[in-house]
Amino acid sequence: MTTEDSSPVPDYLQKLRLDGRNYVVLGAGLGMGRQTCHALSQAGAAHVLCVDIDEQRAREVAEEIPGGLSWHGDVTKRSEVVRLAADASQQLGRINGFVDIIGMAQWKSILEIDDEIWDWEFDICLRHAYLCSQELGKLMVASGGGTMVFISSISGLSAAPMHAAYGAAKAALMAWVQSLAVELGPHQIRANAIAPGTILTPRLDAIFTDEQRTANNEVVPIGRVGQPPDIASAALYLTSDLSAFVNGRTLVVDGGVDAKFPYNTL
Repeated sequence: MTTEDSSPVPDYLQKLRLDGRNYVVLGAGLGMGRQTCHALSQAGAAHVLCVDIDEQRAREVAEEIPGGLSWHGDVTKRSEVVRLAADASQQLGRINGFVDIIGMAQWKSILEIDDEIWDWEFDICLRHAYLCSQELGKLMVASGGGTMVFISSISGLSAAPMHAAYGAAKAALMAWVQSLAVELGPHQIRANAIAPGTILTPRLDAIFTDEQRTANNEVVPIGRVGQPPDIASAALYLTSDLSAFVNGRTLVVDGGVDAKFPYNTL
């Protein structure tokens, strides 16, 4: 308390804690998903349901963390998401939130994109978000609220070469998040997105050449590409009460690339 300010000071570190809460992580088996499971667990989550299309990946990540549980299935299908919601409710009781990390890009020029690729991108980047928002959202509304965090991409904010279909789906995801925030906010549900830049996930790490690593590092103002823990840290922030008044926003996590002037200086 000071002479002019008698407002209470919260325990800010405690606001980061998730003690006793239960979460679902979609796309938990690798990279950003695996790291997010660890972040939520380390912050005190009682249980984290690790969801992946691959049974072994889901199980192995769940076994790494205290209170980890595994589930496998294809969450681009309504019937599978209905099953996930029922199983999550049975195993977790109250669901305090979820983090949806599922997404993948195919590199194709606009004139080469066919209907199959277009539909695939919207399934892998958007459809599961729509389905899980509904099926898990119903449970969260009934139990008093929670958090939804989605991984979008800077490709949805600006044009990336050969990423037109992927970028369109990720842009749609950010619009979906805004609608969730407005419609579900009165139910005490916060919805936010993260837009990563280049993140050296296990998949990218396996295919990047030394030249590509150098080129990607050099374009980032802080001198390196992102790592999966960078995104997990952002997901933890948006899941925790530190972000209690953040709703309907997209947090760009790209090391400053998006902030750069696009032309070389003279």
